[in-house]
Order: sequence, then C-alpha cells, then structure tokens
Amino acid sequence: MTDIVPELLGWYAREQRDLPWRRPGVTPWQILVSEFMLQQTPVARVEPVWRDWVRRWPTPSATAAASPADVLRAWGRLGYPRRAKRLHECATVIATEHDDVVPADVATLLTLPGVGAYTARAVACFAYGQRVPVVDTNVRRVVARVVHGRADAPPSAHDLDEVAALLPEGDDAPRFSAALMELGATVCTARSPKCPNCPLSRCAWRARGFPPAEAPARRPQRYAGTDRQARGALLEVLRTSEGPVPKARLDLAWTADTAQRDRALDSLLVDGLVEQTPDGRFALAGEGEPRP
Repeated sequence: MTDIVPELLGWYAREQRDLPWRRPGVTPWQILVSEFMLQQTPVARVEPVWRDWVRRWPTPSATAAASPADVLRAWGRLGYPRRAKRLHECATVIATEHDDVVPADVATLLTLPGVGAYTARAVACFAYGQRVPVVDTNVRRVVARVVHGRADAPPSAHDLDEVAALLPEGDDAPRFSAALMELGATVCTARSPKCPNCPLSRCAWRARGFPPAEAPARRPQRYAGTDRQARGALLEVLRTSEGPVPKARLDLAWTADTAQRDRALDSLLVDGLVEQTPDGRFALAGEGEPRP
C-alpha cells in the first residue's frame, strides 16, 4: 500500500486544518499539552483552552509552579479533570528530573505521569519528528477500511506493526502520520464517511462495496444525569469561587439525586481534585486552609 503515501501527503498539504499546535515554533511541551487535552475531547473545545494555557504557562516549570487549583480552573470545562491533575504532575517531573525538557524517546515518555502508549508515540512523532507509528481510533479505522476492507476494527496487538509498515522513510513519516489521522478525523469518519472527498485511489472497503461493521455500533456515551455531570457541577462551583465554600453551596449545585451528589463529591476528594478544610468547607486542591 505504499502508493497511498504521495496521494495522502498531497491531500494533507492542501486540506489540513490550521491547528495551532501544528504551527512552526510550537515546543514539544506545548504539543504534549495538546495531546493531554485532546484525549476524548473535540478540537473545537480544546483550541481556546490550549491557547490560554500555553500563553500563561509556556514551559513545564511554569506549569509546575502553578497551584493545583489554578490548573483546575484553567482546565475549565474540558472534562475528565483528572487529566489536568496528571498534566500538572507530568510538568513537575519534567521540570525537576529532565531539566525542563520533554523527553524525546518513547520509553522515557512512558515513565511520565499521565502519558500512555498513544501520547508517548504522538509526542515522539509530532514534536521530535521520529518515525514511530501513532495509532488512535481514527488511524485504526482508516487502516481497517483502506487495507483490510472492513468498516472498522477493534484495537489489536498488530496495530503498531501495521501502521509502521505504511510509514515512508525520512522526514515524510511524521507528516504521513498526521495525514493518516487527519483523514480519519475529517473524511473517513466513523458515522458519515465522505468517500467522494477521499484522496486515495485504492480502498479495499470501497472495492468490496462498503460492507457494514461486523460488530454492533457502539452507543454514544450518555452524559446527562451521570456521575460525570454531577462531578462537573460541583467542580464548577469551586472553580468560580474565590475560596472554600460550605457544603450547602455544593448541595445546591446538584439537587436531582442527593446520593449521587455525595458519591460525586467523595470521588472528587479521593481523586485529589477537591479537599476539605478543618472547618468542614470544600475547596479545589491546594486552595483549602492548611490542616494543623
């Protein structure tokens, strides 16, 4: 399938989205921040938060010097706020153990808090230009369709090897990885693929007549009424407060289910995102009164 390389790279040169973390001069740290934020979160929501973040904290040491409460406030409504906590921990490790420089090799990146297999390879590829396979759901879907003629595919132990076999040599490899991801995000989408806009002349899925997925479609994750929404409502009260608040303020934020509200608050305390002061009030991590 090496013939897809020039087609895909040519398309990417014309059609790639102008995302700020792709521009010249963006540092490996700022790319790492984008990868943390983009986990399970659409680009449109990430972009303004990322811009503010890297303007305020352009380096790992700047982020590490911020309080956990400031980091949680800056994270805003991106969701999954444990990512913000892990990013703060990651910044601290990079600042103190790596001289404020994001490691370049996958093995060392994997030792950082909050950095998993995908993020480590994404940083090595997009920040340092290394020829390493980067596989997310978009890439996996494109490979399943173009190479195997299937509508989609579950994660497999062979994913990295399959993508590595498609990578061109030299400087084109990182651009090809970005292009593969971009194609899956904008054209070869899960629900409504825009096949007439696809730049690839050969696609096994198209050749087979677009057979449907063998597994049933996954139902979208529900958000309304979930513990995640309850947690978000409680965090929003604390993010918009200047200091600790009484529990009565939090009670008003989620009245639909008191047991769910208490469960959400307990989970925020366990996750280290919220703390309780000696007088029984609640605050973002690092913002409560010190205990004696």
